Amino acid sequence: MATILVIDDEAGIRSAVKGILEDEGHKALVAEDAIVGMATLKREKVDVLLLDVWLPEKGGLEALEEIKKDWPDLPVIIISGHGTVDMAVRAMKLGAFDFIEKPLSIERLIAATRNALELSKLRTENRALQQKASSAALPEEELIGGSPAMLEVKKLALQTAAADARVLITGENGTGKEMLARFIHRNSRRASGPFVALNCAAIPEALVESELFGHEKGAFTDAVARRIGRFETANGGTLFLDEVADLSLKSQAKLLRVLQEMRFERLGGDESISVDARVVAATNKDIRAEVSAGRFREDLYFRLAVVSLRMPPLRERREDIPALCACFLKAGSQHGKHGQPRSLSPEALNLLTQREWPGNIRELRNAMERISVLSESQTVGPEELARILGAEKPREEALVSERYRSVSLQEAKELFEKDYLAQKLKDCDYNIEKTAEAAGIVPGGLNARIRKLGIKP
Repeated sequence: MATILVIDDEAGIRSAVKGILEDEGHKALVAEDAIVGMATLKREKVDVLLLDVWLPEKGGLEALEEIKKDWPDLPVIIISGHGTVDMAVRAMKLGAFDFIEKPLSIERLIAATRNALELSKLRTENRALQQKASSAALPEEELIGGSPAMLEVKKLALQTAAADARVLITGENGTGKEMLARFIHRNSRRASGPFVALNCAAIPEALVESELFGHEKGAFTDAVARRIGRFETANGGTLFLDEVADLSLKSQAKLLRVLQEMRFERLGGDESISVDARVVAATNKDIRAEVSAGRFREDLYFRLAVVSLRMPPLRERREDIPALCACFLKAGSQHGKHGQPRSLSPEALNLLTQREWPGNIRELRNAMERISVLSESQTVGPEELARILGAEKPREEALVSERYRSVSLQEAKELFEKDYLAQKLKDCDYNIEKTAEAAGIVPGGLNARIRKLGIKP
């Protein structure tokens, strides 16, 4: 039985929700405002909080911000009769688990509460497992960052972890796709099971089947003993297939068959082996373009991408660079001359924040390790930074060499147009008429381009 607290200033809502929750077998507590509700949180162990936005004395979002400081792991579901997109986005940024509009749907309320309870349970179990583990995850293995882009990724990853669905992670090289996969694993019911990673691009075509499904002794010339494959090793845990789009169509067909049945035979064997492994895949390619070009099976794409997550490049989360630098410098202190982590002056940090980082987090980590090894000062300034890392290439050159290198001319044109219009909108304070005039097009045409290109002002 879970304990759920309802904070709402409407007596009718409190009574109705309390009845619904008790019918579901939960213990329901109620409070008429945030002050009373927060006092209840100090007395009672609460598993989920239902919090109204419009409250007397202290507003719901203001209360949410305070609650998340004292009870960061408590799932909070926001309810509102006057919800807006901006309000929902703000609530999620402050740490809300979900956002429900009034009048409340019983089915929606029950589903959201169940999901929140599952998340709370997983967090509790995961924390206990981590405490028992002989070695905790290194700081650089965590998903670091509080930027809007990373907060959204973490939120979706936690919801996905609880659902145990297959996940396809996309993103540029070096963005941390494997870190996201490990984050999903650690926050799932499979956290105590194995996490098995396989880079599909690094395996010769002839060995893919053996790597994935294993082989029996004598299956081929060099098979001198039985080998257990990655699927079997990941039983009860998570199998991470990195660069999955690099598999040949033949290997894709074999993978699809196993995903459909979760059964396979080792190469050279006839025993049917059943496995219970969650598959998380990743690619740095435009997977839909690969499907359209016939290089990736559409049916396999749908099998893998039950949930799709995109790991943002570093240029879309520059706010996270200071925290990432501090983490990598601390980890790199073992390479330093004095064993103490180096620090960066505000000026040096500002320069690092402005760099393009086409190699993303991988490139940033490499840079911080070089600083740890080569810096003469405890606090690294702009001059020493330039000496160690060298001068950065002009931003335009980086854009041409990285952003447009692997796309067609038409795709490059659309990327440029999207960047151009997004910047014009920002320069004109998102005023459509001013932006249209500055760009030399009619407002109706601008709106059409915004919709087609997927620009989100």
